[in-house]
Amino acid sequence: MNILYEEDGSFKVGSIMTDNITSLQVESVSGKRSKVKAANVMLRFSQPALGEFMAQAESLAAGIEVDFLWECCPPDEFGSEQIAAEYFGHTPSSLEAAAALIRLHGAPIYFHKKGKGRYCAAPPDVLKAALAGAERKRQQLALQARYTEQLSRFELPAEFAEHLMQLLYKPDRNTLEVKALEAACAATHLSAAHLLQRCGALPSTHDYHLQKFLFEHFPKGTGFPPVELSAWDELPLAGVNAFSIDDATTTEIDDAFSVEKLANGNWRIGVHIAAPTLGMPRDSEGDRIAATRLSTVYMPGQKITMLPDSVVQAFTLCADRVSPALSMYNEIDGTTLEILGHESRVERIHIAANLRHDTLEPLFNEETLAAGKLDYPYANELTLLWNLAQKLEAARGKSADNSTQQVDYNFHIENDRVSITNRRRGSPIDKVVSELMILVNSEWGRHLAEHGFVGIYRTQQNGKVKMSTIAAPHQGLGVAQYMWSSSPLRRYVDMVNQRQIIAMLRAGAPAYEKNDTALYAAMRDFDTMYTIYNDFQKNMERYWCLRWLLQEQAGLVDNTSLPQTPSPQSSPASGGGGEREEQSLIPESLREFVVTAIVLRENLVKVDGIPLIFRAPSLPELPANTRVQLAIGEIDLLDLDVRTRFVATVEEATA
Repeated sequence: MNILYEEDGSFKVGSIMTDNITSLQVESVSGKRSKVKAANVMLRFSQPALGEFMAQAESLAAGIEVDFLWECCPPDEFGSEQIAAEYFGHTPSSLEAAAALIRLHGAPIYFHKKGKGRYCAAPPDVLKAALAGAERKRQQLALQARYTEQLSRFELPAEFAEHLMQLLYKPDRNTLEVKALEAACAATHLSAAHLLQRCGALPSTHDYHLQKFLFEHFPKGTGFPPVELSAWDELPLAGVNAFSIDDATTTEIDDAFSVEKLANGNWRIGVHIAAPTLGMPRDSEGDRIAATRLSTVYMPGQKITMLPDSVVQAFTLCADRVSPALSMYNEIDGTTLEILGHESRVERIHIAANLRHDTLEPLFNEETLAAGKLDYPYANELTLLWNLAQKLEAARGKSADNSTQQVDYNFHIENDRVSITNRRRGSPIDKVVSELMILVNSEWGRHLAEHGFVGIYRTQQNGKVKMSTIAAPHQGLGVAQYMWSSSPLRRYVDMVNQRQIIAMLRAGAPAYEKNDTALYAAMRDFDTMYTIYNDFQKNMERYWCLRWLLQEQAGLVDNTSLPQTPSPQSSPASGGGGEREEQSLIPESLREFVVTAIVLRENLVKVDGIPLIFRAPSLPELPANTRVQLAIGEIDLLDLDVRTRFVATVEEATA
């Protein structure tokens, strides 16, 4: 005797070896023996043969019309053999009973299972809704299949245009578009970004990285609502003319300097900081905007400012105008350059000039200082500030040679091409500005603590830098306390501290009391976002370094005589990130491009002249600081990766 039984939601057949009433030992067609509960046995049969039963039953079941079977069903619960007799018009054979059971079981929309071999026909309204849902699902699966097929052919479905941001940066795996994209990625062995790029969906690789950042951190866009500044009291006009020192592209000019000879032979050195908090008190409209942005976002070729341009223009220390400022005047001994005292004021200051790095550095540097060349504007003032800066650096316990080995890199983007220049940290320009900023940030931090005003400090102890509301040492800088207060147009923490400093100078109530939750929130949020913004800046610098490699690599051969691939136009939001880097199909044998790099550790290297660090797996085991030559291969501007091949050490190449 044989049985048809249910196991794990499907039907199987077996030959009875032992019948123990509540359970049976059965042997399958393949010879496998198993134990089956009697409750799971649906029917017993002797004909046809075991090996033929399921095939014949399923063939017979396939011919049963489900709609007609549903119409044959009684309104109440019924057994499968009952409906088999109704359908076939006679007492069903084993095959007919099995066929009806299989058909009932395989149509859950029409027949709701109620128990062993028992079912209930779905009510007409329920069936209608279920069939409509099934049709929708069928259509969705067909649509998904079409999407996948198009993507696999590197064609972008028209329906994808409005979903690109979500597909790239926040995919919802429950949507048809994402399911289709994942299936196409599996078929083409490409990532979603690379596949969509092949489909022409990315205006540029630059846009891909920029829009990802904006999507995550500027979902409402980078624009500003109108901001109305608060009025502030008339300020006294300082009797000095100040000048600033900034990069050529700087518009948020936060700081300026003045030099004045006193009647007693001493010098009075003024450090003047833009004072936007005068027009943006705590919880004002402008303050809420700054508290949301927290910092200006920098990247090669462009930036996203913390404050609206109207606010920046109202307070930036621009040449040929009088601007409100928070000033610290430092009396300096005319002979020893020792600091004799500090005095801080809130005032108006006349800005006489904005000196720029690119024009000033060729005139004001170690060589011209050593030669005594003073044939440029503000030469005497800058020389005095240089001497003072060296004195201040020594007073902090820092060696004058500490920073000269570090290099800062400047990126200039023009007409979709990048140039990367470097400026040695510790140059006279750099040291004058940095030492005077350290001076005012340390001293104002000390003054706040002495007057019982809370502020936001940056501390470093045991090598760990953190934000704190307590005035604690910054060991790296060699000062007893240090706060950020000299860039209030670019950093929200500086605005918070400036409010406290101005309140202290005016003997008023502090803008933030001790244990003020808003102060802690500002400190926490700033620390988080400043890290995110810095990571983004490094990411974009890496992107432009790779673009520079492509640019230099393409310059090795004449591209005009080789086949070209048309490049999509750069999006207006890209800030100059079009795809000229993807234009050439130059044979690899003609594109061998070798760079010199230095080994940092293991297979981690840094390319000479640009701030690009990556791993070179082909590098043999070499000690750190070994200079090597690497052949540049494939450059991936989406993954920001580069493949290289080790050529030789520089010494071997020279030999």
